[in-house]
Amino acid sequence: MFDPLRMSGTLMTMSGVSKRFGATQALRNVSLEVGRGEVLALIGENGAGKSTLMKILSGVYQADGGSMSVEGQPYRPTRPVDGREAGVAMIYQELNLAPHLSVEANIMLGRERSLGGWVQRSQHKTIAREALAKLSQSHLPLDTPVGDLPIAKQQLVEIARALASNAKVLIFDEPTSSLTEEDTAHLFQVIRGLRSEGLGIIYISHFLDEVAQIADRYTVIRDGEVVGNGRMAEVTLDEIVHKMVGRELSDLFPHVPHTPGEPLLEVRGLSGERSPTDVDFTLRRGEIFGLAGLVGAGRSELVRCIYGLDQVRHGSVQVTAVGPLNQRPRQSIQRGLGFVSEDRKEEGLALEMSIVDNLTFTRLSPYGYWGWLNLRRREAAAREWMKKIQCKAAGPRQAIGELSGGNQQKIAIARLLHQQAQLLLLDEPTRGIDIGTKAQIYRLIGELAAQNKSIIMVSSYLPELVNVCDRIGVMCRGRLREVREAKNWTEEDIMHVATGREIAA
Repeated sequence: MFDPLRMSGTLMTMSGVSKRFGATQALRNVSLEVGRGEVLALIGENGAGKSTLMKILSGVYQADGGSMSVEGQPYRPTRPVDGREAGVAMIYQELNLAPHLSVEANIMLGRERSLGGWVQRSQHKTIAREALAKLSQSHLPLDTPVGDLPIAKQQLVEIARALASNAKVLIFDEPTSSLTEEDTAHLFQVIRGLRSEGLGIIYISHFLDEVAQIADRYTVIRDGEVVGNGRMAEVTLDEIVHKMVGRELSDLFPHVPHTPGEPLLEVRGLSGERSPTDVDFTLRRGEIFGLAGLVGAGRSELVRCIYGLDQVRHGSVQVTAVGPLNQRPRQSIQRGLGFVSEDRKEEGLALEMSIVDNLTFTRLSPYGYWGWLNLRRREAAAREWMKKIQCKAAGPRQAIGELSGGNQQKIAIARLLHQQAQLLLLDEPTRGIDIGTKAQIYRLIGELAAQNKSIIMVSSYLPELVNVCDRIGVMCRGRLREVREAKNWTEEDIMHVATGREIAA
């Protein structure tokens, strides 16, 4: 087994770091360090200060107080390029690549080598191949546009770019949120290889089971302060959860009593342009229906076809007592459907706009009068919704892009409640969200079911499907293979069906 203590010396330190945004004290006297050949897990709820701390380390923000060092030398970056030049690189959850450029161009972007005004392409190829070889990806074609690669390969290109700049400290921000189990296992192999080369790794994740697998030490941040740290082998996950939330979290999957009733949605023979294929199922009022399957199985495409975002080739979607939908989002909203995309950044939210705009744009009628909007009434309503869903923010006018991922997701769901949706289509509603916020969203989903609203929930996290849903349908290669009561599924059974294998009797 690899022993990080064999690597001598502290690689990076942060001491007494503080940061304030207006009246909000985001960080208060935070200190941490990472050694050579060590993986440090940085753990905390959304909004705890992890991202702010890492943006200070990588040069995006400047600290108000405190000090930092890299390899024993004082370090105070004023811009991201300073961080990269000092050997600090951050791999963001939303990858920072140019999709239309080649693998080679992305690896060398901002580090181009030239002589006499001419780009040294042969030198670029050598550097790119060497960086990819460290990740066991020497076979990856350098001229392939990055946008044509699977997300896991894109992530490796971003890591290679960091290695090409001689990174010493690598920060991974929720690196597995969009990866399959197989891709996650490969990423862990890559991280262990980087660790053996003496790099320092800071690993941010809400998946504590992953943290337990990959990290040597941990630091927990709550409300901008360090509340715990130590060796991963000497702490239980329950103890970490308690440090994160400041209270006992005995019920991660709170159960709200509800009883599914009569049918609400009938899907018959539904097929999209590529996926899904001939899907049939019925959704009842007050039911939480889970959709499981591997990435690419057709789960997202199914809910997008139901809502009207993706083209339907044949089949029907009918809402009881309302009639068939014609696959247009506007009509879906009018008939009581609401949709939360798995991609908050690109299509789920307007990140540069305010909370009140994102929350109310799909239903402005309560605030309209002869073509004018009563902005004061709309803002008051937004405040009420923020209170109901326990959204942490400065106020309704704050840009939603400034919120933590968990609070953004709460607003996305609140938008459906504000538009009075009776059927909520939730695609990966807890992706990239901390444990405490997940529990709040699970309770909210249960409360909606108790109010006789229906929910279709797509998720790659099997424990939440098994513990939150009433029924679960498993998709494989575009088809809905099997539907059962949730209590009759095990995680192993779900994976057997999702991978196209038969379940042993």
